Amino acid sequence: MNNLISLGLPKGSLQDTTFNLLKRAGWHFSITNRSYKPFSDDSEIDALLIRAQEMPLYVEQGVFDVGITGKDWIVENRSDVVEICELVYAKAYMRPVKWVLAVPQNSNVKSVKDLEGKNLSTEVVNITKDYLAKNKVKADVEFSWGATEVKPGLLTDAIVEVTETGSSLKANNLRIIDTVMESTTRLIANKNAYKDKWKKNKIDNIARMLKSAIMATNRVGLKMNVKNDKLNNLIKILPAMRTPTINQLFNEEGVAIEVIIEEKIVRDLIPLLIDNGASDIIEYPLNKVIP
Repeated sequence: MNNLISLGLPKGSLQDTTFNLLKRAGWHFSITNRSYKPFSDDSEIDALLIRAQEMPLYVEQGVFDVGITGKDWIVENRSDVVEICELVYAKAYMRPVKWVLAVPQNSNVKSVKDLEGKNLSTEVVNITKDYLAKNKVKADVEFSWGATEVKPGLLTDAIVEVTETGSSLKANNLRIIDTVMESTTRLIANKNAYKDKWKKNKIDNIARMLKSAIMATNRVGLKMNVKNDKLNNLIKILPAMRTPTINQLFNEEGVAIEVIIEEKIVRDLIPLLIDNGASDIIEYPLNKVIP
């Protein structure tokens, strides 16, 4: 019997971003619109799509050996799982998401203390109750089945809702009072599965490749040539993850330099490089960066 690992992948808002990340990490998954069973090019992986909200429960129960979900859902479900690594990506941006306390713009509520005896609506009931208890506030917390952003002022006094940018809350005329929790995506494993030597090695390799793909996001490689007498000045202005790679050119009149840098600085950096003697500059994309 072949070694096999069961992998839970998040269906919904994280699905496309997760599939793209896995592709850059080296795993290709394909799926039809109505299917929950992705096909993998890795014969050692048996994958299934499930909502991130439920993932920690199924990983804890051993339905999946390993899964991808948010830290928020681990906390919300009180799940006893192994957190293998943090993967900082979300639906639209490579950064954490926030669960925030929000009220209508015209609300008299200025802080969480003003919610004493009032009603809140949210998808994360346990997280919200923990937050209120931490602030010594007693309020009713109701589970929201959806359309949470339209409820404040009509069906509830306040909400705790997830956001990446806050733009949707502003569009619904809501004001953020406080951040209840900041959450990032996590790779998690079942405790018993992670004790198995083969599965542990497979899970650790998946984690390594996923982290390397995230590290490569928003970074590019940059190559250039420079004459020997210009090298020292060029190195002074050249950023790098660690130190630049330098190789002697064939004619020994100059060197080839290669660095990994953040893509956002390239537009301003290249003119400076040219002014300081760089030539034959090549920029190239990255799939993985493994320190």
